Amino acid sequence: MQVLVHVEVQAARVTDFARRMFECHTRLMHTYAEPVASFAILADLEPGWRPADYQHALWGCRARFEFPTVKLLDLAPGDPANPFAVVVDAYLRARRTRRDPQARLDAKLTLAKSLYDRGWRRDDVLNLYTFIDWTLRLPLDLAGRFHHDLAKFEEERRMPYVSTAERIGIEKGIEQGIEQGILRGEARMLERLLKLRFGDLPEWVHARLASAPEEDLNRWAEQTLRAADLEDVFG
Repeated sequence: MQVLVHVEVQAARVTDFARRMFECHTRLMHTYAEPVASFAILADLEPGWRPADYQHALWGCRARFEFPTVKLLDLAPGDPANPFAVVVDAYLRARRTRRDPQARLDAKLTLAKSLYDRGWRRDDVLNLYTFIDWTLRLPLDLAGRFHHDLAKFEEERRMPYVSTAERIGIEKGIEQGIEQGILRGEARMLERLLKLRFGDLPEWVHARLASAPEEDLNRWAEQTLRAADLEDVFG
């Protein structure tokens, strides 16, 4: 027997979440004619919000749908030996400190230092450090303080898991990945604009967009508004 697994991740309280779970569950059953198991992951910061069922009734007809939920707040700090507990903890700290850079610095230092007390391999520490660094982003001045304080901590503990060069390299790699993601998003937006303007696009247009730097994408976007055909855009 085939079973479909339906998972919804919700990061903020919404009034119709339980109904949305019910609708997705029933649509999957109707579409695929297979049993469906629906689960909800609640990633919000409200301890009391725990939707777990949906029901409606009219003129003696009644339907009730229940679904298991996992509340991330219940998992933090969680099992200190479980790497996923660090992931959940980093996410929740990022949500709580998104408007307080100093609190975020303190949270990031606390979480990064805790990696050294778990008895994990250096590769595991590096991987989790990369996730923490990406999740708990800091302004440039506070990022410098973070690198300095963590390097001092490593020196005191004589546990150089993450060198200063590696920390800076990880941060630069994350920044480059974000920049690359933004660039690809701009290319996809321009591709949609070109398709609306000129219809189906030939393969050479896709190839040009896939490898174009930002300045070319900006120039082509401007030319799209006044060009008579694709050759005018890319000429």
